[in-house]
Amino acid sequence: WQVTGVQTCALPIFMKKYICTVCEYIYDPAQGDPESGIEPGTAFEDIPDDWTCPLCGVGKEDFEPYEG
Repeated sequence: WQVTGVQTCALPIFMKKYICTVCEYIYDPAQGDPESGIEPGTAFEDIPDDWTCPLCGVGKEDFEPYEG
């Protein structure tokens, strides 16, 4: 049998926010960091390793998952 007229939709993948442990800047994947070339929808794990916090300049190693 064949189903017709059924639409499929991709559920959005939940991407976790991360917080800077130095200045408390929150990286939100839905917003990205366009000023640093990080497009909206970019997961924290996919940001280049040389990316730095736009507020205080520390590296990714100083961020932790945000549970807010």
